[in-house]
Amino acid sequence: MLEVREILEAVRDGSLGVDDALLKLKEKPFEDVGYAKVDLHRKLRQGAAEVIYGAGKTTEQIAGIIRVMLANNQDLILITRLSRESANELVNLGINLEYHELAKIGIVGKIPEPKYSGFVLAATGGTSDIPVAEEAALTCEVLGSRVVRLFDVGVAGLHRVLNHIDEIMSANVIIAIAGMEGALASVLGGLTDSPVIAVPTSVGYGASFGGISALLSMLNSCASGISVVNIDNGFGAGYLAAMMNRKFAK
Repeated sequence: MLEVREILEAVRDGSLGVDDALLKLKEKPFEDVGYAKVDLHRKLRQGAAEVIYGAGKTTEQIAGIIRVMLANNQDLILITRLSRESANELVNLGINLEYHELAKIGIVGKIPEPKYSGFVLAATGGTSDIPVAEEAALTCEVLGSRVVRLFDVGVAGLHRVLNHIDEIMSANVIIAIAGMEGALASVLGGLTDSPVIAVPTSVGYGASFGGISALLSMLNSCASGISVVNIDNGFGAGYLAAMMNRKFAK
């Protein structure tokens, strides 16, 4: 499938008729491979191609979806929640894949240079929150945003986050990733005029209830400008931050 811009340029220079162009735009908005209906128009609608959620899919299913996307000129593909075992099997099946162990993310194609001015700040309360932060950061980078990582700046040592006030105040969007009581989002929300996307993590002892304590703290924050995604949902936070950063740049 030709990219939409190429189709429009072909109409402009007269090498493609309007009716033929309309047919190409309508052609195969998705491809049905039995176990999946691969959305081939998502990049046109949302600015980014479909992302493959790896958990619960067989390696053969993931490989099949990747091959459909590659055949339709989608040369940068993000696979989330991908195990090391599945990543190795994909490579054995001939998929050229870069695997990021900490984030459990696979990337087909090369992460692009940042397309937009400004940056997204990904900050964690502790070192144990880094896997979720890396999922968010890599998602942002695949979608064309520059990411500044700020790890282990939780409220147990508030001077650590205050030491990075310049980055906090300069970011277009902030992703605050924290478990335990989830207070980092409130602290960052009170320091900046940028939107804060809070990500509760399942890090913590028994009474944290697998991240529910952090989730409720973030939802009940008294700091303004904070939105909250689901527990451990680094991908959702990274995707939203990249969308916001793209809009700010425009």
